[in-house]
Amino acid sequence: MAANAETAWGLRHVNLRYFNVAGAGWDDLADTQVLNLIPIVFEAINQNKKPKVYGADYNTPDGSCIRDYVHVLDLAEAHIQALDYLDVNQRQFNTFNVGTGTGSSVLEVIHQIQKTTGIDFEYEVVAGRAGDPARLISDASRIEATMGWKAKNSLVEIVESAWKALS
Repeated sequence: MAANAETAWGLRHVNLRYFNVAGAGWDDLADTQVLNLIPIVFEAINQNKKPKVYGADYNTPDGSCIRDYVHVLDLAEAHIQALDYLDVNQRQFNTFNVGTGTGSSVLEVIHQIQKTTGIDFEYEVVAGRAGDPARLISDASRIEATMGWKAKNSLVEIVESAWKALS
């Protein structure tokens, strides 16, 4: 549909395919939606509950799912670079993955949260969810090669910024 609009009206656009957006840009912009792993773990800690780890028998080094977490500020920078990309030579429609190209397992995220918060909380391993792939990691090489964009923030910075914004 977007490609048709481009053809019909000359509307330029770019698609950015996000992976797991996390972290906080500023303290007053904390992610309070409990829709992804990091805020879910923070909410469990605040309620003195054990966060759940869905599955520990995936074909990954520690048995938990691996996902690609990208900092919200890195995502914002990708949007800015995408706008610049559209201005150069009247670029045509393109789709880019926006992620780090590396993954962190659920247990790695939990351990980073423990380290960042200084809280040695327990977690509960429960059955995996049907349809959850073991790994979902972006191939961000295209956006890097085309626009020069590359994620700057690591899992450590993602968790630290999210925790600071909620504290």
